[in-house]
Amino acid sequence: MSDSAGEGARLRRYPELPVWVVEDHQEVLPFIYRAIGSKHLPASNIRFLHFDSHPDLLIPVNMPADTVFDKETLFGELSIENWIMPAVYAGHFSHVIWFHPTWAQQMAEGKHHFLVGKDISTTTIRVTSTDHYFLSDGLYVPEDQLENHRPLQLDVIMVKPDRLCNNHGGKAAESSAKKPKLALEDTENAASSDRDCQSEEPGKDTATQNGQSSQEPSCSCVSESQHCQSTASTGDILQILQQGDAFVLDIDLDFFSVKNPFKEMFTQEEHKILQELYQFQRPGNNPTKDDLADIVDTRIHQLEDLEAAFADLCDGDDEETVRRWASNPGMETLLPLVQSLKKRMEVPDYEMVHQAGLTCDYSELPHHISTEQEIECLVQSVYHLLKDLPKPTLVTIARSSLDEYCPSEQVDSIQEKVLGMLRSLYGTLDTHLVYLAESAPS
Repeated sequence: MSDSAGEGARLRRYPELPVWVVEDHQEVLPFIYRAIGSKHLPASNIRFLHFDSHPDLLIPVNMPADTVFDKETLFGELSIENWIMPAVYAGHFSHVIWFHPTWAQQMAEGKHHFLVGKDISTTTIRVTSTDHYFLSDGLYVPEDQLENHRPLQLDVIMVKPDRLCNNHGGKAAESSAKKPKLALEDTENAASSDRDCQSEEPGKDTATQNGQSSQEPSCSCVSESQHCQSTASTGDILQILQQGDAFVLDIDLDFFSVKNPFKEMFTQEEHKILQELYQFQRPGNNPTKDDLADIVDTRIHQLEDLEAAFADLCDGDDEETVRRWASNPGMETLLPLVQSLKKRMEVPDYEMVHQAGLTCDYSELPHHISTEQEIECLVQSVYHLLKDLPKPTLVTIARSSLDEYCPSEQVDSIQEKVLGMLRSLYGTLDTHLVYLAESAPS
């Protein structure tokens, strides 16, 4: 496959495909590291296929970069939105593909090439990407400010069902109408990814020569004249996978149905105030290096002030404290926000308010509670995408239900469908329901 074929040839093989099912997404990383340690995965040049409604590509803002070389400390520093990039800096992942549904629009489509390294001034992990996703968290630095940097290719690819369940209500039709043009489009492969979506007939479970089931997961979401389709190019993805020694298939169940849990925590007016307080001023066209430095510096100070304000309010939210913070430029609306929160709840959770604010920078968190038909059709689309790709070394699955990103009333059903899809693709699985155990391994 790659120039490191010597390392790849020494890799061990699992007798059955391991599938690790966790609750919070960062909990999959110890299992990936375990596979590296047991020589089932190489220590570098791993391709990472990430199906999710969220990129999860942020970085622990204040974590020293060298923490990645102490895995026990590292695992304790990570959270659901920032667990992938430390593995990139550690040299394990060289290529990440974020597959997202139509309603997740946090990053620009297409190929992103940038560096991930140690900021020489702060010793933290930073990137050279100027995508708004990174700028809005103050994570950009110029290349000459990085040391020990590693190149990352990130592909952002939309996966969508064709003419998604338009006969089943307006929500799906609305999502379908807002599809941007896909950056990775391959007309030669379009036919192979545009499969008829039909229900299975009983007894049609023939085995392939690899001993895997050829039975496809059922999809009852569309009429006979419609199709479940993945717009991702299998040719491009195959080319990416052939450049490495192994790949990990990673699926967050909120890829199929997702909530913005903060929508239910705050009133519309409170949410509007949070958007104003945390608003990120995007750069204009063709910003200079100095422009970008100013934008990042301003953004970092803005977020530090907001964090300090809400930390102060945790200690006491008397009117004098609130007014003192509200007198700062850009924080005038803090007073009506606190007044509204205190009317609705006895003791507002200001730490949670700050966390909610951090999601209100340049785009809102995706929120699309799918119908059963939409879920079935997306599972079918993922199936058709994966069936033309090699078998992964291992699969990781995050439920994301306790924090309500994947609706708790749907998560078990989605998990069952996804595991059924994986069995159809790869045969018998070695499934580990880690979320039912008391703790994950170190």
